[in-house]
Amino acid sequence: MTEPASPTTHAPLLLDMQDIRKVFAGVTALDHASLSVSPGEVHALIGQNGAGKSTLIKVLTGAYRRDGGSVTFGGQSVDFASPLAAQGGGIATIYQEINLVPLRTVAENIFLGREPKRYGLIRWRAMNREAARLLEELGLHLDVTRPLGRYSTAVQQMVALARAVSVRARLVIMDEPTSSLNEREVETLFGVIRGLRAGGVSVVFVSHRLDELYAVCDRITVMRDGRTVYAGAMSEISRLELVEQMLGREVRSVGAQTGFLPAGAGRAGVTRSGSAGKELLRVRGVTAGTRLRGASLDVNEGEVVGLAGLLGSGRSELAHIIFGADPPDHGELRLKGQGVAFRNPGEAIAAGLGFCSEDRKADGIVPDLSVRENLTLALLPRLARAGVVDTRRQAEVVERFMARLGIKASGPEQPIRELSGGNQQKVLLARWLAMNPELLILDEPTRGIDVGAKAEIQHLIGELAAGGLGVLMISSELEELIEGCSRVTVLRDGQTVAQLSGEEISEDTLLHAMAQGSAQDTVTAAVGTP
Repeated sequence: MTEPASPTTHAPLLLDMQDIRKVFAGVTALDHASLSVSPGEVHALIGQNGAGKSTLIKVLTGAYRRDGGSVTFGGQSVDFASPLAAQGGGIATIYQEINLVPLRTVAENIFLGREPKRYGLIRWRAMNREAARLLEELGLHLDVTRPLGRYSTAVQQMVALARAVSVRARLVIMDEPTSSLNEREVETLFGVIRGLRAGGVSVVFVSHRLDELYAVCDRITVMRDGRTVYAGAMSEISRLELVEQMLGREVRSVGAQTGFLPAGAGRAGVTRSGSAGKELLRVRGVTAGTRLRGASLDVNEGEVVGLAGLLGSGRSELAHIIFGADPPDHGELRLKGQGVAFRNPGEAIAAGLGFCSEDRKADGIVPDLSVRENLTLALLPRLARAGVVDTRRQAEVVERFMARLGIKASGPEQPIRELSGGNQQKVLLARWLAMNPELLILDEPTRGIDVGAKAEIQHLIGELAAGGLGVLMISSELEELIEGCSRVTVLRDGQTVAQLSGEEISEDTLLHAMAQGSAQDTVTAAVGTP
């Protein structure tokens, strides 16, 4: 992807965390964990969801108080009382789930709480000018006076990075910074990271994409079950060894659990050799402003259909229209042969649709509610009689789906915000499975979760399709589409440009369609027939 990371010279540590312990309600989240980062070093921090990465970062930045251990930063013992104190001490954090204010302007978000003032008044022109300069250094040319919420998730991610750079931090922590970026934007981000390293700034880079780690990182720390199990140079450990360290077992023993099948074994959840079920969903010629300009696809019973495309291709927008969250301008939607025009998600749910959104924090979970409450949220009308919820039936549903999906929690009453990303995603899947849907729409179902949880969810999707459920899966990971789908529809600039099936689904064909496909290239036999 890029040239190898440059070696790090031996120097006194900038950050040294040793024997860190953190316990939540009797559950040990960190057990003598450690993390050491040198000045001017890009340091990878990886591990499965629930390994303790996020907890370790929150202990460092003052969001959590540690129960044991020591933290040294810049040669001084520190114990930050809040993230603001950590920022003042020279540590900036960019979280995976963007933590900015959509209704404020881009410039206001970059300088929130640090606005340049004169005589108590904000210097708007100076602030806007500096914000534009910071973004231009990241390769973005934006109107910084527009509300942030009007820009895409990828742009918002880069604004968060500009904010971190603007505080002139000595250590920048990036939690899955590339999860919402396309390839060009990833390269821009890597250029910024190399610039920070050249300027003596250290970066802690959290990612599940191994290629990215080898492209930009100097050293790596691997966590498992709340402990640090490996720390060393990126050049001294192979990809297979990294996976073994993360999983705690030899990679050969993982084959049956990866969610992907060996070559020649077929695809998980695929209806084979002409045995596809009846047509479940038909979408033809859907348009919506400039976002969609003629999107079409089909989903049959008992199959997983992938929806591929680059960032901005219209994948999520099409899913929202199918689910009734947004109205189309034109086009036809048919469900089991009947024309439908859902005015809201409630009508889609009543018709047998479920939808797991891309941003589980903003559109999926209710963080202050328990696992039980989140899991049964959509099911409550069916569990209630005269406005009173049947708690016995609710408990039965929760127990059944926690066991079926392997949701790891201290119990049904644990707040969902305390669960790892993979387990939060399982709760959301369970929420819709409890509704017994006929069509399940999954928008980036494995985004930002570790290889183990990803494999479990991929395997579950295949099982659901084998049981007759129709699945429409949006994914930015080509391997996930290649190995997990019987057919893949490709969108480009809001248009369907290809629909591939069987052996036609390969990395080359997908990349070609996403990069160069046009509506005229669409396979007539697959899409476009009345």
